[in-house]
Amino acid sequence: MKIALVQQIVKTDKKSTIEMTAAMIKEAALQGAELVVLQELHQTPYFCQYEDTGLFDLAESYEEDVAYWAKVAKENGVVLVASLFEKRAPGLYHNTAVVFEKDGSIAGKYRKMHIPDDPGFYEKFYFTPGDLGFNPVDTSVGRLGVLVCWDQWYPEAARLMALKGAQILVYPTAIGWFDKDDEDEKMRQKDAWITIQRGHAVANGLPLVAVNRVGFEKDESGVLDGIRFWGGSFACGPQGEMLAEASEDKDEILYCDIDFKRSEEVRRWWPFLRDRRIDAYGGLLKRFID
Repeated sequence: MKIALVQQIVKTDKKSTIEMTAAMIKEAALQGAELVVLQELHQTPYFCQYEDTGLFDLAESYEEDVAYWAKVAKENGVVLVASLFEKRAPGLYHNTAVVFEKDGSIAGKYRKMHIPDDPGFYEKFYFTPGDLGFNPVDTSVGRLGVLVCWDQWYPEAARLMALKGAQILVYPTAIGWFDKDDEDEKMRQKDAWITIQRGHAVANGLPLVAVNRVGFEKDESGVLDGIRFWGGSFACGPQGEMLAEASEDKDEILYCDIDFKRSEEVRRWWPFLRDRRIDAYGGLLKRFID
């Protein structure tokens, strides 16, 4: 299966951004992609850099946004993973990945479970933790284990998706560094981000794709300078082998061919799931073990 990861610099206005995204999806479809994955919260600048109740208005268009991306998926005949700001009820909002089938129908969705709260990433102010659990989405191209950004640091999330039959792990992402960090720290952060996700692929014998936004986005509150999203979208195979990697600084459609049959082969060689001691893992349900 040919997959396309759409890594892009967001525009200052939503209309220009989504038009560019739609054009990149069309190009990906023309190149034969069957699955297209967009970056986290791809319609607007990353608004979680500061807390502002007025920014909840961005979620008012959720139903309209769903309809728009459903149409784009149908027009291009692709399975599409979009990342949207969902207004579920008054005062209740989620960071939600919606998966569209090739005919524009909704195959399923995932509400981000792990919500960060760090300088420049104040997501707990905006998002209620997801309540749909870790359940893969069945599509015409396979069973997708869709997770979102901060989820990618948690091996438990990837494992549960794998145990429920996911054929690939998919991570829409918004991660970057601060320009004031020294170069060594920047590289440590990015290397850790890549390494842990490759580890999820290895531990579960699954291919994995992560698509990250790119470019500098100013902190409009003025508290921080802003975040430089490092791009670096990538795909790896079930042994963690790198299959494709994008640049750190430009719009890009990253293509990759994925062979799901390799997971079966790798799991026969490395039977990690067979050798799990499920009788001895009760402590994982505790916050801390004294």
